[in-house]
Amino acid sequence: MGLRQWIVVGLMIALNALDGFDVLSSAFAAPGLAKEWGVPREALGVVLSAELVGMGFGSMLLGGLADKFGRKPLMLVCLVDMALGMFMAHNAHGVGDLTAWRFVTGIGIGGMLAATNAVTAEVSSTAGRSLAMSLYVVGYPLGGVIGGYAAQTWLLVDYDWRAVFLFGAVVTALLMPLVLWLVPETPAFFAATRPAGAIQKINRSLTAFGLPLIGGLPERTAGAPKPRFTDILSNPKLRPVTLLLAFAYLFHTITFYFVLKWAVKIVADAGFTQPQAASTLTFANVGGVIGGLLFGLAMKRWHIKAPTITVLLLGIVAVTWFGMGHDTLWGWRFAAGLAMFCTNAAIVGFYAALALGFPAYARATGTGFVLGIGRAGAAGSPILAGFLFKALGNDHLALVASIMAMGSAVALVLVAMLPLRDGDELEPVPACRPLD
Repeated sequence: MGLRQWIVVGLMIALNALDGFDVLSSAFAAPGLAKEWGVPREALGVVLSAELVGMGFGSMLLGGLADKFGRKPLMLVCLVDMALGMFMAHNAHGVGDLTAWRFVTGIGIGGMLAATNAVTAEVSSTAGRSLAMSLYVVGYPLGGVIGGYAAQTWLLVDYDWRAVFLFGAVVTALLMPLVLWLVPETPAFFAATRPAGAIQKINRSLTAFGLPLIGGLPERTAGAPKPRFTDILSNPKLRPVTLLLAFAYLFHTITFYFVLKWAVKIVADAGFTQPQAASTLTFANVGGVIGGLLFGLAMKRWHIKAPTITVLLLGIVAVTWFGMGHDTLWGWRFAAGLAMFCTNAAIVGFYAALALGFPAYARATGTGFVLGIGRAGAAGSPILAGFLFKALGNDHLALVASIMAMGSAVALVLVAMLPLRDGDELEPVPACRPLD
């Protein structure tokens, strides 16, 4: 792993952090917009889910484009979409207006996640991939930490909830030239798709990374099946990986996004100010960062499945305890941090499984499909919690949290059934890893 490779990984971490902030921006803004517009909890759940629904569409529709046209072009298109969506959200004049622009933003975030996950895996050497993927996934809660600190100490103090979205738009725009100048298209993409002049294009990327050039590519075996993006569902070795990961991720995100999307509103309703409530989500994301980093170290020793099952189990307990309520602000902060410590560690496990389980020619497609299906759980989580609060009453937080924690219980069972192998071994042509 050379310096340029780590620079690209660092940019992917930054883009994932941006995604994390953009997704959580509506949670930071929730108390303020609910107060200004008089939005009840069940309607607020729909607003909080809008970008998650968009992420589902973006992951599934745009992920395949990254495998067809390249990772870099898709990332640039997604950045433009996200900047526009965040800017227009800050200028929204009603719930419908805001919901629509959050959906637009989510489309870009979903496509971005599929592309950046593939880039991180493909610019890393085999030996460095585990660490790179762990650091990449940690970027998501890190964005929440940085954004939460900015929200609670500056944006919500000196301005109002609209400033949160404007801040996101500006940061998104600033990252565009960095991606344009510093991120080459991945050699693995050219090796998998074999465009005209593939060797020259691969060598151009290898030169950018300061790595030795190649003289040729493995020959395609005569009569060998041509790689297809649809292999994630039609190939009998890839299909169980695709479906088990997709539905395990779906159910886990029901639990994961309950804390992320509702913590600020729950703590604000417990009698704390908006900046104090926002600080709870900041501490939750600090827990997510620590959990993700420690989980990455655990994967180097125990691979992926066993650590993921363990943190899913711990996450069920932690989310349930969060819902039992706490008397002090620090009590809420610690409970939210512990819940995210466990649930985000499991997210690291899922992303590592995505990088490992799919071959290069279908990696963004497979990742996009899994994330797209998973976003149904993410999008449904705030809505489900909102209607549970309405049906059971706002005083029954413990029961609501216990129900929402069951998503991770289903995910645990599905992960235990997962047949995980190196997807590059399933390439229909001899595997080519130019960075090794």
